[in-house]
Amino acid sequence: MTLATAAFELAFAGLKAEDGLKLREAGSMRHFKAQDRSRFGKLLSIRDLDAFLATGSAQVPRVAMADSGRNGSAAVPEEDFTFGDGKVDPSKLFPLFDAGATLVVSQFHELHPPLADFCRGLEKVFQHGVQANIYLTPPGAQGFRTHFDTHDVLVLQVSGKKQWRVWSDTAQPHATRRTPWDGAIYKPDQSKANDLLLEAGDVLYVPRGVLHDASVQPGGEPSLHITVGFLDQTWADALKAAIDQLEQTEPKLREAFPMWRLGDEASRPALVKAAAERAAIIGSQSGVDLAAMHFLQALAQDRMPMSGRTLVAPALGADDRLVLADAVHHYVVPVGDGAELRWSGAPVPLTMVELGWLEKLSQGVSPTALGGGEAALAFCRRLFAVGLLVRI
Repeated sequence: MTLATAAFELAFAGLKAEDGLKLREAGSMRHFKAQDRSRFGKLLSIRDLDAFLATGSAQVPRVAMADSGRNGSAAVPEEDFTFGDGKVDPSKLFPLFDAGATLVVSQFHELHPPLADFCRGLEKVFQHGVQANIYLTPPGAQGFRTHFDTHDVLVLQVSGKKQWRVWSDTAQPHATRRTPWDGAIYKPDQSKANDLLLEAGDVLYVPRGVLHDASVQPGGEPSLHITVGFLDQTWADALKAAIDQLEQTEPKLREAFPMWRLGDEASRPALVKAAAERAAIIGSQSGVDLAAMHFLQALAQDRMPMSGRTLVAPALGADDRLVLADAVHHYVVPVGDGAELRWSGAPVPLTMVELGWLEKLSQGVSPTALGGGEAALAFCRRLFAVGLLVRI
């Protein structure tokens, strides 16, 4: 089973792949009730958090605390739970947790292998960055007040229970990182709040811009959940990327914008027409393709590298069955008379013969079966050495 298949089935149990894509496109809240209450135990546990807090990686800004009962901001000042160098001070953090503060660990997929594989699988499905933030809330507490997120989130309830309120209307359609939050502006209508109880194994999908909050009832056990953040690009991002790429090849996009004509009413229709002509260039098939290629490059280079090999890798034999490493983001682009394999490392030039080998390797094959003799073996060894190929 590939990382993508395993991650999708875990996150969207019972949903077909196409229905998962439609869910993202529809932008509607959805609650998935669990059949298996322990199914997220393979991703995370409170014991994992205890082990993390005992390491030097437990420091701000990765670790934060929040308490909605505070005056002003719900964020607990970092000096209240850290040493002077920003590392977590357990003697301060634990009493704050006992008193009702939520422990927040951001980007935990960068440190915890099960979450790393899970997020990489979802990145393979949706072709954009995915992150995992952790929230451990004590009984009778609430970390954050009512708010909306600027990216879609998938909440995975690992253990305990948490009471959620999700508003049926969107406070800010398609909010982005550039959308300012102002609690004085967004006043939720309490009559439009949907009350949901998330139990272990449940999943909640909340689109960006939708108001929500969550709390843990008094008594019982703490609530541990993973918030999966979908870091997708907007159409604005795509159009900007297309402009940046097409500017190099389209002279019309490099022409001066005639500011000196803006005051001439007779010239304004011509300016609008000229803008439409240039917008058509950006919205062409080549513009879409260039934007997509830009995003694929960012996905390969900006996300955490995950090699397909370990420090000690036995020598590769001609009859070893190999496949492209599932955890490595990569893509192929045509270049001249050949192609180029791009990933987080140095680009790999490909002849047309090597491109054919690569296509077979994506399905799993031995160097011998490629039919290229020593050249095929050398090619495979080169990709195996940098972690692009793995044995199967």
